Amino acid sequence: MIDRGVVVLAGGVGAARLLRGVIRAVDPARVTAVVNTGDDTVLHGLHISPDLDTVTYTLAEAINTETGWGLAGETWQAMDALKRYDGITWFGLGDRDLATHMYRTQRLNEGATLTEVTAEIVAAWELPLTLLPVTNDQVATKVTVTDPPEANGGSTGGDCGPLEIGFQEYFVQRQHSVPVHSVRFDGAESASVSPEVRAALATSDITVIAPSNPIVSIGPLLAVDGVRDHLTANRDKVVAVSPIIGGKALKGPADRMMTELGHEATAVGVARMYADIASVLVIDTADADSAEEVRSLGLTPVVTNTIMADVDIATELAQTVLTAV
Repeated sequence: MIDRGVVVLAGGVGAARLLRGVIRAVDPARVTAVVNTGDDTVLHGLHISPDLDTVTYTLAEAINTETGWGLAGETWQAMDALKRYDGITWFGLGDRDLATHMYRTQRLNEGATLTEVTAEIVAAWELPLTLLPVTNDQVATKVTVTDPPEANGGSTGGDCGPLEIGFQEYFVQRQHSVPVHSVRFDGAESASVSPEVRAALATSDITVIAPSNPIVSIGPLLAVDGVRDHLTANRDKVVAVSPIIGGKALKGPADRMMTELGHEATAVGVARMYADIASVLVIDTADADSAEEVRSLGLTPVVTNTIMADVDIATELAQTVLTAV
């Protein structure tokens, strides 16, 4: 077992899969996942933290493996009943998943911080690592898209033009199928990392940027005061894993979003985005031909299998990542 203190900067599905391997390669007590909260949302009066929940459910072996989100064996009676009232059902919340959001909302309303509530949820699932939201302040990912009128109930007859919407409206309601013009992180300019995140970063032996969407999963983390500066100052201890394999994202819109926002949707494009904050980029064997170009950008390329088809492969990848610096 690798004897290192590890911080993983995490989004959702890809990060959760890597973390399954990390907590097998390292003593889980020495692992801290710092998780994106930019796509948190409030629906039905409930505070929903999709990335925190995806990581929690995955590590608890309770995730719906077909979707990559929500709980396995879920039922949907509440959503079915809500349809009777023509309520908001585009964001599916399973009956047992609702309990997580109800508890989180209750505790936040009682004055607990998101960090405290997350620790309570992690303890309830008996997870062995530390899971931290990047900030206790509100940071909301806003996406400007070209939105067809019919996508939001309007009449047809041409595009509405650029429209800024919340991340979940883009990702779930519109199924990330509309072109993206820009992304911003509302509230990030006044947000700061929690004391727990600051301490974890300061004491870690290595920081890993998980294979998550660089723009909307890792981007909100870097936008919070203190994170990017720490990575830049400790670049020699930072390893990133490319979420782009052979020019494609395995899941989600990272490749299309990178292209739409002027980045190259390749491992080299990821290298350009992370060149100032990471010294090593782990890329898939499918991108081995890009290794020298990655090196020319000032990052050491490590070529290996990054498709985490099972936990054993995730563990092998984690071992490679954690010994790269």
